Amino acid sequence: MASGPYGTLYVGHTESLSKRAWQHREKQLSGFTAKYEVVRLVWYEVHDTREAAKAREQKLKKWNRAWKIRLIEALNPQWLDLYDTLNA
Repeated sequence: MASGPYGTLYVGHTESLSKRAWQHREKQLSGFTAKYEVVRLVWYEVHDTREAAKAREQKLKKWNRAWKIRLIEALNPQWLDLYDTLNA
């Protein structure tokens, strides 16, 4: 999730990406994402298990900002909000 192109970034994992992204967009969750307006889904990946997703999240959280930006731009160079593509 991001506040906008090159803005504040947030990494997390969930069992329901569309539901969690909607919660962030609608500011249903208080905390970091609401405070910094992190409402755009700009990148995601799917894992077979919750454990695999959590392990990947922990790894990504250790990455520096430049690496995260390169990861986003490899999939989404225009930083489009991918939320609407989830259920298409």
